[in-house]
Amino acid sequence: MRPWLVPVLALAATGVSQTQQSPAATEHRMEITVERLENGAWKLVDPGLVFDRNDKVRFRYRANFAGYLYVVNHSTSGKIEQLFPREETGQDNRIATAQEYTIPATDTVFRIAGPAGHELIYWLASPVELTKDASKLGPDTSSLPPVSKPRPDDLIPRCDSAIFRARGDCVDSSAGPQGIAKGEQLPQGLASAGAATSRDLLFLRRENTTVVASPVPLTGPVIYEFRLAHR
Repeated sequence: MRPWLVPVLALAATGVSQTQQSPAATEHRMEITVERLENGAWKLVDPGLVFDRNDKVRFRYRANFAGYLYVVNHSTSGKIEQLFPREETGQDNRIATAQEYTIPATDTVFRIAGPAGHELIYWLASPVELTKDASKLGPDTSSLPPVSKPRPDDLIPRCDSAIFRARGDCVDSSAGPQGIAKGEQLPQGLASAGAATSRDLLFLRRENTTVVASPVPLTGPVIYEFRLAHR
């Protein structure tokens, strides 16, 4: 098994904001949910849940626009791995309007196995086809060497005491979908794709679903990250 995990997707921003604005008022939006295998069945969980070693996890993704998607994981062990598209599915990265995608899209089981911390899962989405050079990032990303990325102590998962008292779940409020921090080093393939990382995206939490939305039409690729916490 890989140093860790599976796919998920995203788009990103530096000056992103969290708001209660209705997704209906946005031009482009994506929905992301996280599931954990429990007693042989997949169960929807909080995107900020702190997972345990050997947990099996997968994502579900749906967008209100057709386009193209790449999902890349930077594990806590430093390994870079492409999660979507997968070689087993023919490297087809096209997505259709309102269609739900499971990541990974194969029968491969992804298991939490790396050092405690936050898996950084990068989602690059675009309503238009990438340029010839940028489109190579998908197949080439999996062969990239590990990126030297600092993992400060504040990235160690911590339980939100209020949520723990209310529900008994260990939820890290810093986990889940969010914008790319200023100065954050991206995996080489993603960094060379020319995606915007400072677009004003909205991150809306709705129970166990996160909506990533843009108040204006997307005209090119964007990238954001999903921090998946585990101990």
